Amino acid sequence: MRKDASQFVDLLVALADFEHLDPPDDEARHRIIEDIFSKRWLSMFVAVDQKSKKLAGYALYYYTYSSFLAKRTLYLEDIFVLEKHRRMGIGWNLFLKCVSEAARRDCGRMEWAVLTWNKNAIRFYEKQGAKRLSEWYYYRLTSDKLKELSTADLPEQ
Repeated sequence: MRKDASQFVDLLVALADFEHLDPPDDEARHRIIEDIFSKRWLSMFVAVDQKSKKLAGYALYYYTYSSFLAKRTLYLEDIFVLEKHRRMGIGWNLFLKCVSEAARRDCGRMEWAVLTWNKNAIRFYEKQGAKRLSEWYYYRLTSDKLKELSTADLPEQ
């Protein structure tokens, strides 16, 4: 719910800290809230600590598309649980909510990325039957490179 947006941002900052990354700046924080709650480009499940009524974790996802399956793919962007709430089944429940949502939406598959050093996550996903892909590499263009390439001249034929 939008009223939980600031708590979600706090979890996002905690995830950045866990992953040893810079947290989103103020503009990015505003954009992600708009993208979730206004534009609805992203969807989210949250876990609430019943004592404090504060968010304990979240799963953020969106859909991509498989041209060969001719079906949507649920892409799990983030799944995160605050450290003090781990080992209580919260991550498992958030993961299952995503699995159920993918099945409900008749997705052809569900995908996500895992940092190579996150051995706990790797063990968890493989225990669920997830297969690590070895035939695919992920590539990334940053916003600076996108701007640079978008104004580049097309090569002559």
